[in-house]
Amino acid sequence: MGPKDQVAVAADVRRRPGRRPAGIAAPLLPSGVRRPAMIIALGCLVLVVTLGVLFAHQSHGRAVDQAVDSWVMGLHLRSGALELISQLGDAPAMTVMTAALALGCLAARRLSGAVLAVAGVLLASGLTEAVVKPLVHRTITASHYVTYPSGHTTGLFALSTALAVVLISAPPGRVGPAVRIGIVAAAVVVSGAVGVAMIGLGYHYFTDTVAGAAVGIGVVLGTALLLDLEAIRHWLGRFSR
Repeated sequence: MGPKDQVAVAADVRRRPGRRPAGIAAPLLPSGVRRPAMIIALGCLVLVVTLGVLFAHQSHGRAVDQAVDSWVMGLHLRSGALELISQLGDAPAMTVMTAALALGCLAARRLSGAVLAVAGVLLASGLTEAVVKPLVHRTITASHYVTYPSGHTTGLFALSTALAVVLISAPPGRVGPAVRIGIVAAAVVVSGAVGVAMIGLGYHYFTDTVAGAAVGIGVVLGTALLLDLEAIRHWLGRFSR
């Protein structure tokens, strides 16, 4: 094949968006989703930084925290049930759920999805625990824990976002769009329930959980955008053959 033929083939591939060159991993985010994903990731960053500046070195909640936290406490939910729900965000449960998603992606020969699940959750949790919490150093009077952002909601929303990305980019199969939406919605509800449990147990303010969700969502979307760079997709494609 001569140079002109190679150029023609490359042009033909570009004209057919459903096809990609051999040896390159499929993108995690469809082309129409990448710009909204970038906007959401940037919005999450702005939210986390803004709230972090407002709440730095504080040991009390603002008006919105007082309103929501009082409402949650007023539900008089059983502490045993709240403890059980909160355990979904503990390290053992997060490890099992993240490994399950990664192994599912590997079974489907989607290495990029497995990398997103593991790297996204680890990066989001590491950013929360090792960077943002020490910098902001917001505490809660009841326990004197460093609270901002919530590590439990960070991990669960990171995992839910990774699940959503994997499902939205999965090839058509037995699992229809309605089922995929239902799975992601259930994951988001569970993540939100853990956030409510952390408030009810007195471990976090409402805005801690909001920031935790923002870190999880933003980091995973940013990781997906990074993994979709052509050079990285070529590298992943070498190991997906």
